Amino acid sequence: MTITAKKGTILMITIIKNADIYKPKHIGIKDVLLIDSKIAAVDEIISIDTNGAVDVVEIDAKGKSLVPGFIDSHVHILGGGGEGGFSTRTPEASLTGLTTAGVTTVVGCLGTDGVARDMISLLAKARGLDEEGITAYIYTGSYRLPLKTITGEIMKDIMAVDKIIGIGEVAISDHRSSQPTFEEFIRAVADARVAGMLSGKAGIINIHLGDSPKKIDMLRRAINETEIPITQFLPTHINRSPELFEECVNYAKDGGYIDFTGSEDPDFWEETDGEMRFSKGLKRLLEEGINQDNFTLSSDGQGSMPIFNEKKEYIGIGIGKSTSLIKAIKECVFQENISLETAIRAITCNPAKILKLKTKGKIEVNMDADICLLDENLDVDTVIAKGKIMVQDKKPIVYGVFENK
Repeated sequence: MTITAKKGTILMITIIKNADIYKPKHIGIKDVLLIDSKIAAVDEIISIDTNGAVDVVEIDAKGKSLVPGFIDSHVHILGGGGEGGFSTRTPEASLTGLTTAGVTTVVGCLGTDGVARDMISLLAKARGLDEEGITAYIYTGSYRLPLKTITGEIMKDIMAVDKIIGIGEVAISDHRSSQPTFEEFIRAVADARVAGMLSGKAGIINIHLGDSPKKIDMLRRAINETEIPITQFLPTHINRSPELFEECVNYAKDGGYIDFTGSEDPDFWEETDGEMRFSKGLKRLLEEGINQDNFTLSSDGQGSMPIFNEKKEYIGIGIGKSTSLIKAIKECVFQENISLETAIRAITCNPAKILKLKTKGKIEVNMDADICLLDENLDVDTVIAKGKIMVQDKKPIVYGVFENK
């Protein structure tokens, strides 16, 4: 394919040559043309004549896998935590902390603390990340019901604020939740759903699942007792225990979406809490014949990972990182023999579909030019966001405003 560019119509052109492409479907060795912030062509061989109008950046991706930029759909971009006191509040997300992990789209949320952190701050942080070069969205609310919103109403937030795509993370089955009544819960869900319909957004309800024996009882009740479809919910942390995971396998069999939480140290959490690591959990889903559109993986990035004893007393803390995403994908491929095209769905096309991010998650013409190149070990080598190279040769080349270069 040969393309001729007209003078004055294009700002930025990048050609990626000889890449082994996963759309996520594997389509083999091809070239990809990026014009400004969009994917313009995917073909066997691409050349372009710019008539001297603009420089062309060419990347030789021989030996590398090209996948869509990662969508991390649950990140505490303002920081999280505080369960062990003010000194345990975790730091904000940084641009390079996301991009070097392959993340080109992030969805920010508040967590346990919706008091010292609020929605205006969350929105400002998302806009800041956008200005620095990636795409950011947010959920309105926090653990607690009724939700604290920007406009005073869930429906107004979703319909009036471009960045807000749903509500969450609303906590159930957790000693840190507001112990919401079913009526409180379902009214918030209904408002989010209708606002999503009216605005063309997902209106998704991102639900934090704790370790209570109640597990997903409130979700089941919502589905059984109301007209709200099962696809309106995205429960997360579904792999925090073997018992909860089993409940969520059955939930996914019924058509529900489920979100795994990645871990920087899956061995520790597997041994300590019996957490189901993503690779083993995904293998189980595939064996059970679960719809491959219905699972996602998020990092809980910058969120605190508090450790409580049997009395629910705080005894220690860790922190989530977006690098857990690619670690989990590598385990799928190298330890569980799951194909890359299947595993990578969890952080590309699946969250894009569920969250209605219509220009994200696929390597196709007219989609956003968000791309990761992975080396032979599936480590993140090059990251392009909105058509701009952010990471090259595993090193950031674009930094946040206040980051040390």
